[in-house]
Amino acid sequence: METPSDRHAYPAHWEADVVLRDGGTARIRPITTDDADRLTSFYEQVSDESKYYRFFAPYPRLSAKDVHRFTHHDYVDRVGLAATVGGEFIATVRYDRIDTHGRPASAPADEAEVAFLVQDAHQGRGVASALLEHIAAVARERGIRRFAAEVLPANTKMIKVFTDAGYTQKRSFEDGVVRLEFDLEPTEASLAVQRAREQRAEARSVHRLLAPGSVAVIGVGRTAGGVGRSVLHNLKEAGFTGPLYAVNKAYPEGLTEAEGVPAHRSVRDIDPAVPVDLAVVAVPAPQVPQVVAECGERGVQGIVVLSAGYAESGPEGRERQRALVRQARTYGMRLVGPNAFGIVNTSPDVRLNASLAPEMPRPGRIGLFAQSGAIGIALLSRLHRRGGGVTGVTGVSTFVSAGNRADVSGNDVLQYWYDDPDTDVALMYLESIGNPRKFTRLARRTATAKPLVVVQGARHSGVAPTGHTVRATRLPYGTVSALLRQAGVIRVDTITELVDTGLLLARQPLPAGPRVAILGNSESLGLLTYDVCLSEGLRPKPPRDLTTAATAADFRAALEAALADDKTDSVVVTAMPAVGEDITGDAELAAALSAAAATVPAKPVLVVHVELGGLAEALSRAVSTGPNAPDTQAPRPAPATAETPAGAAPRLIPAYPAAERAVHALSEVVKYAQWRRDAAEPGKVPEYEDIDETGAATLIAAALAADDDPRGAELTPEDTRILLAHYGITVRQTLPAPDADQAAQAAAALGYPVALKTTAPHLRHRADLGGVRLDLADERELRRAYEELTDRLGKPAELRPVVQAMAPRGVDTVVRAVIDPAAGAVLSFGLAGAPSELLGDTAHRLIPVTDKDAQAIVRSIKTSPILFGWRGAAPVDTPALEEVLQRVSRLVDDHPEVVAVALEPVVVAQDGVTVLGASVRLAPPPARDDLGPRTLPVAF
Repeated sequence: METPSDRHAYPAHWEADVVLRDGGTARIRPITTDDADRLTSFYEQVSDESKYYRFFAPYPRLSAKDVHRFTHHDYVDRVGLAATVGGEFIATVRYDRIDTHGRPASAPADEAEVAFLVQDAHQGRGVASALLEHIAAVARERGIRRFAAEVLPANTKMIKVFTDAGYTQKRSFEDGVVRLEFDLEPTEASLAVQRAREQRAEARSVHRLLAPGSVAVIGVGRTAGGVGRSVLHNLKEAGFTGPLYAVNKAYPEGLTEAEGVPAHRSVRDIDPAVPVDLAVVAVPAPQVPQVVAECGERGVQGIVVLSAGYAESGPEGRERQRALVRQARTYGMRLVGPNAFGIVNTSPDVRLNASLAPEMPRPGRIGLFAQSGAIGIALLSRLHRRGGGVTGVTGVSTFVSAGNRADVSGNDVLQYWYDDPDTDVALMYLESIGNPRKFTRLARRTATAKPLVVVQGARHSGVAPTGHTVRATRLPYGTVSALLRQAGVIRVDTITELVDTGLLLARQPLPAGPRVAILGNSESLGLLTYDVCLSEGLRPKPPRDLTTAATAADFRAALEAALADDKTDSVVVTAMPAVGEDITGDAELAAALSAAAATVPAKPVLVVHVELGGLAEALSRAVSTGPNAPDTQAPRPAPATAETPAGAAPRLIPAYPAAERAVHALSEVVKYAQWRRDAAEPGKVPEYEDIDETGAATLIAAALAADDDPRGAELTPEDTRILLAHYGITVRQTLPAPDADQAAQAAAALGYPVALKTTAPHLRHRADLGGVRLDLADERELRRAYEELTDRLGKPAELRPVVQAMAPRGVDTVVRAVIDPAAGAVLSFGLAGAPSELLGDTAHRLIPVTDKDAQAIVRSIKTSPILFGWRGAAPVDTPALEEVLQRVSRLVDDHPEVVAVALEPVVVAQDGVTVLGASVRLAPPPARDDLGPRTLPVAF
């Protein structure tokens, strides 16, 4: 609990930027004594009806006493928050703790009254809902557990704000007033409401950027060349459907047109009756703040900043970038960039190419996000080349190049793509993940509806790319990659693989399993494909060789037969050029394959073409909606489903110049299809009746109170044993052995046989030094082992010997959990020993872990066969091991103060498990966590 000196300290960590229902932004912050004029001005703009609803009586103006009361808070028992746009109040909320008088300071009341007031012009934007989330988080932080609110029955909007929040509540009616009481502890319902609102708001904010009604390009020069003029030219060439404006403060008086569009010296000079939705800023960095201010005052909804000279240029640029984001959000605008390449929307209703891409991408069903402009243009180019001239399938729906990703990020674009009807497959090139915890949550939800393929650059450099200031993570790249795969992300290593996999997902259905049929006119290429399938974990059938004499009709018949086989999930067709074959033959073969593929639309077909560039082009044009219906114009494909995902109709067959590329793409899609089937039946986080959550909380609170280090502390071995026992995890008792006599006494108390172990930090994980002696059957063996250890390794004071009763023989494993500042709570598992550590054979799952997660994590390490009876050994008790994993997960999930747990080793025997060593580290919990209110990331 806070000390008296904290009661009036300004809580800066309560400040937050939020996205509202309409996609605009607002800033939420505590009200201070300096806000008297803002509060008065705000109240004057509120209608009489809204004032009546707030005070239950006519209340035309605030008295000086009112203003003082509403601007002076102790930030503990009385708290006021304001939502601001452009620095002015648009809404307020406050709580007052109920019945604080007469109570001891150690036991304040845990209930407060809450009241809102929203300016009429901003009602309906979701301001009150956002304020409720933030004031509830503040209240929980200050020890308040319940809110009460009194509302007039006619104030239906405010009643709806409370009732729709998802909290557990009671309603009563007395003296003409509706009284609502609700608990503030987050529930599944309240979190679902909060995240649904977050998705709609952030998706709407991106939609406003990608589908503007009008665009102003700021920084358009009078002569050819330059960034601004290039963007304006690209917008015109793309056929943007709304008004365009050229803006440059250097234009001479009287200039009315530039590049064939209206020209102005400032966005403020554009006809005020015409809204300006999007501004593309291409002026030098020092001029950007003035431009942003003019855009904000003009009511521009979003800006794309192409200008460089920000965080990528060093500390001064980083501060300039922070100021830019703060300024844009102050005016309620979202920002793409700075140092961005631009944005694209190929929808025929928009046709937006507000980027430096000289050619409008072909319309299609693939969404593309790239933090790098150079990589973005490379991806656009590859998709264009391999699209084969077909519109509607493997082209691009939307493209965002976020540059330094200071505001709009991949998370925001995922929110937009999730329910975008024009996007079936999402491809992302990321150089950093600013909020892996949120990204993982959004990726999991997106992946259940449409495939998400990600390649991450700069993953082995150990630092974020210049300009990408992100929160630090202690997790290695491999761990983050494993967590992303757990969330359904298709992880690839190169942009070539990104395109290969994306094309397969966009053009073909998901396979029902790993069984692959291979057929073609080259025995060697078929065998090569077979070998690659095996190395990728697929189950190929023996290749069918059609011989080099095979005709298009032979290919068609063989493909139809393979697809009709119930034991085949997908087909790879290999094709080598025949002597004298020409482009006509390519088109005939493509039509035959497309017609055959259409006979069984639920199974994917891929083609490996060697030196048959014409075949790849022909396949990209040959579309079949029936056995004999090839066409050159692709109709719009149906939305993705679990059985028939993105692009299954029309049946465009993807072609690859190498078997390795085709099969690797297929392997990734097979794994994704399996994940999607598993996601349809998620596991459960188990309940255990013997868990003592209250006892654990008491121990944790006492341990933190007794430690002065704000970074936390490691529990003593005894406290660790007690804490874990509260969660049903028994740690085998260990007794100190500072000399041989006390070692013998400890062994007698524990019972023979025993183990003698050193616990010195410098000997930890050094089994090769012989610091552990096992199966000591009596005192004579114990004393001899003690003497050998101290003679060989050092004095007892250095070795810190301990005695422990022997555990049943089994497989030694390691269970760990850690709270990572970026990724959140992560559970890890592997076998004990140097080989597993050296090879990185460790599996990871996000906490909380379900029963299905626990089963998967045990089976996902490469050395898992040792647990299941490898080479004739007896299988060990994996269900008991899975229970330990779930209990550790529950401990960390229930108590955010537990920031690290290590159980090492956990011996898994044929019957039961034994935990021989354990450590727990505690730290004060963060003021806000993933259960907290919606908020945009701080400006980096």
